[in-house]
Amino acid sequence: MAASPRWYFDFVSPFSYLQWRKLAARAEGGGIVPVPIVFGAILGGLGIRGPAEIPHKREFTYRHVLWRARQERIPLRFPPQHPFNPLAALRLCVAAGGTPRAVSAIFDWIWEHGRAADGAEALAPLIAQLGVAPEALGSDAVKATLRENTAEATAAGVFGVPTLAIGPTLIWGNDAHDLAMAALDDPALFEDAEMRRVAALPVGIRRT
Repeated sequence: MAASPRWYFDFVSPFSYLQWRKLAARAEGGGIVPVPIVFGAILGGLGIRGPAEIPHKREFTYRHVLWRARQERIPLRFPPQHPFNPLAALRLCVAAGGTPRAVSAIFDWIWEHGRAADGAEALAPLIAQLGVAPEALGSDAVKATLRENTAEATAAGVFGVPTLAIGPTLIWGNDAHDLAMAALDDPALFEDAEMRRVAALPVGIRRT
């Protein structure tokens, strides 16, 4: 039996929040496994900057997120500052078992209600709501699981969040949600001749 698709995300990503609002039902049914990872570590490993680290791209990205949320009729309010350090939120997710309920609660805290999430103190009411002992966020086991998740994503070739991995196939971004759903429903989607050809297309020029 094939393994369930894995959905790699970071709470710092508003696009992850937007896609989660559409994926949550499938995850609750066991069809998709949410995997919290440290997006900053992915960027560092690739030697690239995130959208919020490039001044003009940052402004565009925030406006695009708001517009996209309105188009999709998803409530969204940015937290007090962005980017923020998501480690506490990620560790809370792991400590709460990484369940769809925990993922939804943390995303909604940050992106539906616009609350701060840059430390255990800011998240204290949510930690209590999820029934997690505050000291669990700093436990070796929780930290190790988050590192292992991020290493798994790196080994799979993840380059951004959110990413849905269906076997070895990676489908990146909320904008590609329709493609992701089509691939889930049709395992042969990428098997026709032209799909295979573009996947192996030779590189014509490389920047040095």
